[in-house]
Amino acid sequence: MRTLHGYMHGVNLGGWLSQADDISAEHYETFITESDIAKITALGLDHVRIPVDYMVLEEEDGTRKEQGYAYLDRCLTWCQKHGLRMIIDLHKTFGYSFDPLDKTDKTIFFRDAALQERFYSLWRTIATRYGKYSDQIAFELLNEIVEPEVAQPWNEIALHAIHEIRKIAPNSWIIFGGVMYNSVVSVPDLPDLQDEKVAYTFHSYEPIIFTHQGAYWVDNMAPNFRISYPGNLTEYRKHSTNLHKALVSAIFREDLEQLDPSFFETLFKPALKIAAERNIPLYCGEYGVIDLADDDSKIRWATDICAVFDKYQIGRAYWNYKEKDFGIINIADETVRKTLCSVL
Repeated sequence: MRTLHGYMHGVNLGGWLSQADDISAEHYETFITESDIAKITALGLDHVRIPVDYMVLEEEDGTRKEQGYAYLDRCLTWCQKHGLRMIIDLHKTFGYSFDPLDKTDKTIFFRDAALQERFYSLWRTIATRYGKYSDQIAFELLNEIVEPEVAQPWNEIALHAIHEIRKIAPNSWIIFGGVMYNSVVSVPDLPDLQDEKVAYTFHSYEPIIFTHQGAYWVDNMAPNFRISYPGNLTEYRKHSTNLHKALVSAIFREDLEQLDPSFFETLFKPALKIAAERNIPLYCGEYGVIDLADDDSKIRWATDICAVFDKYQIGRAYWNYKEKDFGIINIADETVRKTLCSVL
């Protein structure tokens, strides 16, 4: 199986150009600066995944926002200077948001041709601007498709988007994933295609009951709930029964026996098999542990999942560099922070 060369050890810049509580120019100018990019290089990482929402790059009527692209341009300059690559991840597009706090219909985009054309148009603009940096920038089509029922329409949309991008950027890496919030179990349902610069992506926050313990945005998650890692699988399953099935289905698989690297290896096995058969790289665009978890458990979880990433040469980007309830640099204990970063 091939690897996504140059994108093996990364971190997300969530909360900057996507999911920002503050959408002022001051926030965009100051939340991420060149010093942050320098720090990320110093951590030994090789790339940043940059979630960006459509409203940063275009007005509601589709008019381009040059200032939004200027933020990406500036980050590109910093990354070139400090030896990092970039993934431009379209986190939200006009007509679609994965965000559970956004109660809009998660399926309309997949049956509305006008919304889809708007999506293709945005990618044509991005590809025109950044396709010439194919050795530096990869493109991720869309973050976290939620509903399983739209798997086939999404595959068709993704293939069309890739076709449109390829007219402009023939050499750029293009990354895309499947339904159920980019679940690894959806990877085998992605389309096969003869393109040497395409990679499959998935997100891995399993077990959700651990990585999102106490998360206010997860339905039926008690804010004071805490659990350590590793723990008893039976106990994990018991505490997971109240959460949405799409989020916790992995923990109930019968072939999972305990919480250690074998848990992740078993979970990833079908994706690894299809990626090897098709000779397509795998990339984990998000994995991480909420700041409410105890520090020792964070390190043990990251060590276990990264051992499997390393074994199968799966590129990845930790969620998150700063804030958003997962920030690495917000860990108060410097020893814990450095230990965690050493295994990513």
